Amino acid sequence: MRKAAFSLALLALAGMPATASLLGSTAAIAEEAAPLAGPDTQFVAKAIRDGMAEVEMGKMAQQKGSSDQVKQFGSRMVDDHSKANDELKRIASSKGITLPTDLDAKHKAKMDKMQKLSGAQFDRAYMDDMVADHKQDVAEFKKQASSGKDSDLKAFASKTLPTLEDHLKMAQSTDAAVKGSKSASR
Repeated sequence: MRKAAFSLALLALAGMPATASLLGSTAAIAEEAAPLAGPDTQFVAKAIRDGMAEVEMGKMAQQKGSSDQVKQFGSRMVDDHSKANDELKRIASSKGITLPTDLDAKHKAKMDKMQKLSGAQFDRAYMDDMVADHKQDVAEFKKQASSGKDSDLKAFASKTLPTLEDHLKMAQSTDAAVKGSKSASR
């Protein structure tokens, strides 16, 4: 009887780490399967919409820009934001997040306004918009990188942030050049 009790105690002790390990892995699976919290989902939706807008506006800048710098900036926006959008879509898809497929009313209105402009007027308006947008993007990605709940989205935001900061610097210098050419032509 004593031998049976001892064997049972050994089995129970031996099973504890396995049970703890099993519980730990079950918790990890549950965490992965849990739907993302509101702020993380909102970050994804906004980042996708903003990224789609950057791509569309970049294409417009390549066509309508009068300055080579504006056209080059537009090209960079198309390339970089397309890559970032694709990566974010993969992450969102793996987490079951439904993504927006079209621009929202705000972005559509901005596109319509830009479509009506041409030449130096387009360049100035586009670069003003790009400076403002990238200031906002940098702030939102910093927030997600530091306080987001989902580790994959935090990593994405951290990884993408230096590119957005570079875009902001480029936008500011291109904006200054475009405005400098305006005052030089007066």
